[in-house]
Amino acid sequence: MGMKTQHLDFTEFYGSFRDECLRTVMVITGDHDSAQEVVAEAFARAWASWRTVSGHPAPAAWVVRTALNVNVSRWRRHRREVPIPDLALLAGQPAAAAGAQDPVDPQIMAALQRLPARQRQVIALRLILDLDTSGTARVLGIRPNTVMAHMASALATLRGELHLALEPQQENH
Repeated sequence: MGMKTQHLDFTEFYGSFRDECLRTVMVITGDHDSAQEVVAEAFARAWASWRTVSGHPAPAAWVVRTALNVNVSRWRRHRREVPIPDLALLAGQPAAAAGAQDPVDPQIMAALQRLPARQRQVIALRLILDLDTSGTARVLGIRPNTVMAHMASALATLRGELHLALEPQQENH
């Protein structure tokens, strides 16, 4: 593969999968700004190793896994630098109000953030990145049956929460 072909392949890949990778990482991490940073880093690493990454069975999953690894590494490096926790996070509120640039509806994002981490990961990889059950299992290092169980639990929880949130408010007279 020549350098020009390699560049075009990566450019096409980036254009096709950047938004899905960003949404996936954002749903998993719950932080739009951090997700943007780690996804950018992951795509930079994908470009640097494009020959290998382009041969991966699911290059977008490779980018998401790399972004999540970068996120964990950054968290470990910086966790001692912030002596006072963010009070909004302690209160269970999002750190920042959702803006027009948020790629996921704020109400859905809030419901997703209340899910256990593994369920959130499964939802993001299956529904946003559109991986199948076995691909999701490979990315997370778990069995396909475990993916299906987490998916079923997450969807049941989300259906209940979002149904309640979307019901018209009953007025008491």
